[in-house]
Amino acid sequence: MKKLLLGDQAIALGAINAGISGVYAYPGTPSTEITEFIQSSPVARERGLHSRWCTNEKTAMEAALGVSYVGKRALVCMKHVGLNVCADPFVNSAMTGVNGGVVVLVADDPSMHSSQNEQDSRFYAKFAMIPSLEPSNQQEAYDMMKYAFDLSEKQGLPVLMRVTTRMAHSRAAVEIDEQPREQNTLAFPQKAKDWVLLPANAIRRNNEVTAQQATLEELSCASQYNSLIVPAQGGHYKQGVITCGIAYNYLMDAFESKVDFPVLKITQYPIPKKLVNELAAMCDEIVVLEEGQPIVEELVRGTLPTPCTIKGRLTGEVNRTGELTPDGVKATFGLPCKVVYAKSEVVLPRPPALCQGCSHRDVYTALNDVIKEYPNAKVFSDIGCYTLGALPPFRTISSCVDMGASITMAKGAADSGLFPAIAVIGDSTFTHSGMTGLLDAINSKANITVVISDNLTTAMTGGQDSAGTGRIESICLGLGVEPEHLRVMLPIPKNHDELCSIIREEIEYPGVSVIIPRRECIQTMNRKLKQKKANKA
Repeated sequence: MKKLLLGDQAIALGAINAGISGVYAYPGTPSTEITEFIQSSPVARERGLHSRWCTNEKTAMEAALGVSYVGKRALVCMKHVGLNVCADPFVNSAMTGVNGGVVVLVADDPSMHSSQNEQDSRFYAKFAMIPSLEPSNQQEAYDMMKYAFDLSEKQGLPVLMRVTTRMAHSRAAVEIDEQPREQNTLAFPQKAKDWVLLPANAIRRNNEVTAQQATLEELSCASQYNSLIVPAQGGHYKQGVITCGIAYNYLMDAFESKVDFPVLKITQYPIPKKLVNELAAMCDEIVVLEEGQPIVEELVRGTLPTPCTIKGRLTGEVNRTGELTPDGVKATFGLPCKVVYAKSEVVLPRPPALCQGCSHRDVYTALNDVIKEYPNAKVFSDIGCYTLGALPPFRTISSCVDMGASITMAKGAADSGLFPAIAVIGDSTFTHSGMTGLLDAINSKANITVVISDNLTTAMTGGQDSAGTGRIESICLGLGVEPEHLRVMLPIPKNHDELCSIIREEIEYPGVSVIIPRRECIQTMNRKLKQKKANKA
């Protein structure tokens, strides 16, 4: 049976059919649709798979390790910067090893369509000394899920699967030819002490995992997903190509599947050095095509025992930043590219903007009216829809670095004498990683004003559940915010003067104050109204 699936959907269906007991994730483009597919899957519901959103990526990874500890299989999903958040349990999961299989799906975002950087998650797999997979198409994305969980359990290690934006968000026909595998039964680790990372155990495990690297490389060389494809005529070639993940599709597209040089297709890591050496022995030069950073290009340079020119992102034949594209691959090989549309001189560019009716608009309008009274006022913001407050017509915010940074940056600025120091953070981001920053500020009695702009959802990624809905006041009070300086407000135009007054009062309070303007996201509210009408009809 064939289905037309996004890469994300193929991954999700592959995971269900691989016998997972749950998916653990925090929404982040371009990985969000994986968990959403599992949440809406009738098969997943029948099988009782856990699919509720986690508070952040660290809690997701740790929960998945709990699933693994009792012998079952878990999928963890996040975008690339989310891997930074869960780096501690992720790297340590190689030291504990796994009992039930664990696959960590990370969606990278070359060209930064919705991200702060172009970080390449393959570095994390190498750093943690675990195997990783990078499918070249949607069919492989589906097939690799079963393979990944089997590999995880056979090697006793988590497996990282890396995709990029185009793989995650493009569609292809995928052959679905299997019934879901039964979930694992409860089974506890044979070497339970591996899960207690006291120094003695950790030192032993570090030695074991390091020794395991040779086996992982042998598996890469023998993998059905890695192959050295040589033209029928054989002989010696001026040029060979290494492709990684989706780059193989781009190469085939550029040459219309008719290449007259050898190609090493890599979709399983660590890199298969034996195959790399075989390619180098038959070529004068090798061009490396990979999405993201030049990790394979650098590794190949340190691998080859024979002289062979290596070209790629580092040498300029492939674009150093941004996405790899079919046209980019054509340019690398001097092939003609289709003429792209020229920039219109009539249609004006439309930068992203907050939705009409969005509650964040009313918050920024009030903030701007108040802070113009303070010459040195700075507003530190965070990751969410409200980051658009940096753009016209508001131009309110001064920073956006990472999840949760608004509160701690405001605190640091206040520590250094800035007044007023204001933080703007969303409800989902606050529970993701803003709570600890607020606790720091309370403990040091920092003179900051925190605005938790609560739209009752995780709006930026499509309206997923927000972990703190209905609990934010209790959390703030529990952390130690003084009740009289915890103010809740309905941000609508007619309440503008009242909101300005509250902001002004709390700025003047010499301590930590929290303002919670709360109104449901206009998009999720509209969806609910449409659904309500449809149900009545």
